[in-house]
Amino acid sequence: MAQATYLEAIRQGLWEEMESDPTVFCIGEDIGIYGGAFKVTDGFVHHFGTQRVIDTPIAESAIVGAAFGAALTGMRPVAEFQFMDFIGCAFNQIVNMVAKSHYRWGAPAPLVLRGPCGGGVHGGPFHSQNPEMHFVHTPGMKVVAPATPSDAKGLIKSAIRDNNPVLFLEHKFLYRRIKEEVPENGHTVPIGKARVHREGRDLSIITYAAMVHTAQEAADILAKEGIEIEIIDLRTLCPLDREAITQTVKKTNKVILLHEDTKTGGLAGELAAIINEEAFDDLDGPIVRITALDTPVPFSPPLEHFFLPKVEDVVREARKLHAY
Repeated sequence: MAQATYLEAIRQGLWEEMESDPTVFCIGEDIGIYGGAFKVTDGFVHHFGTQRVIDTPIAESAIVGAAFGAALTGMRPVAEFQFMDFIGCAFNQIVNMVAKSHYRWGAPAPLVLRGPCGGGVHGGPFHSQNPEMHFVHTPGMKVVAPATPSDAKGLIKSAIRDNNPVLFLEHKFLYRRIKEEVPENGHTVPIGKARVHREGRDLSIITYAAMVHTAQEAADILAKEGIEIEIIDLRTLCPLDREAITQTVKKTNKVILLHEDTKTGGLAGELAAIINEEAFDDLDGPIVRITALDTPVPFSPPLEHFFLPKVEDVVREARKLHAY
């Protein structure tokens, strides 16, 4: 296996699916000659041609509408948002059209909506948001948020093959910062299955995307104090892997829920409800939430640093919960 960055892994998965299935095509702003805002589709147009790598005007609603129409005719479009912050411009198409087609008349809508999200890169309030909960709350949508290159490749392939619409969230902070060996052709990761990122015995951190790496850094610090953290990487936010969530709580009896999205209405609230329903009697301490603050992402780098969940936040809260 060769090493690949998170970005290169997504690119590999997309390329392989386009090679193997002629119904797969890409559509979005500047994805052709320019290769996409972050170069995920760089060179695709020269290999697959302009019929399968389609540049569009700056019109997110039109991109989703065109992709949805193509999906209804048996194609498997992959639509790119330059930044996930702009998915709000296509909210009606996604929530009222794409997500409901299966329920309304039994039509599959096999399309992928992908693009960069997340902060830590000083992009400010219009280029750093985490929009997952708008769509986790939309029946008919699947929502995926990989944390590693291997998962990014395996999940983009699974998303393209899925007959349901999938929102594929790529954390831009990870694009070129993490690298690992990535399997070649044939590698897929099932949607809806979490994984144990790190085994531990003292308490669990349930998280996803870039926060998996924040949790890992915190766990390395706490291990030197004899506190062994178990990290669960959800990988898929909808549907949630309830079994994995319950198992880790039953194992360690204490849990921190960590995400980069803001706190109110964030995924941690749903996770806490699941734990309450299925593992309340196994808890030996309060459920702890560590999230971003309930404000837009600040432009100022020092303020953004203050806004985001940090390693020191996780270490501090883990020490308190371990001692509870």
